[in-house]
Amino acid sequence: MRKNPERRAALIDAAIEVLAREGARGLTFRAVDAEAGVPTGTATNYFASRDELFTQAGGRIYERLRPDDPTMAKVTEGPHDRETLTELMHELVTRVTAFRTGYLALLELRLEATRRPELRAVLTERVRADVDFNVGNHLDSGMPGDATAVKLLYLALNWLIVDRLTLPDLFTDRELHDLVTAAVDRVVTG
Repeated sequence: MRKNPERRAALIDAAIEVLAREGARGLTFRAVDAEAGVPTGTATNYFASRDELFTQAGGRIYERLRPDDPTMAKVTEGPHDRETLTELMHELVTRVTAFRTGYLALLELRLEATRRPELRAVLTERVRADVDFNVGNHLDSGMPGDATAVKLLYLALNWLIVDRLTLPDLFTDRELHDLVTAAVDRVVTG
């Protein structure tokens, strides 16, 4: 297997684009090579199998969805009140929907995970770690709401994001904003 990290990252990013556009069935080494603009056969030099390509793409999506340092600083240093939590939830929805192809590729990976036990195990571990990190970070920061509130917001906002990306005309921007605010207001008590 080749070791060029920049080329590997470009191939994984290309795989994300292919997944979002063509679905899991369209994710072939040839399609990844074409998307990355590299010679045919390049991806096979970097990935032993399609399964490896699926799992690498899943990991990369999460890397690219990670909040930036100023956002994380708001969690740890900013005021720990409902208003800040609401701002952070709006930022989350904006950040995730801005990486449209990444989230759509993640949905494809989740569907594919129903047929690939190894991919399901990797995604389950990754999502569980993400949820646990978010719960722990939330509780440690002193933001209002408990672990259940964090999980309920995770579930509610994920589906809102799915609707935004797959049926963009379902809710107006104003409705989307109001729904995120209402989710925080109704889920986070006390």
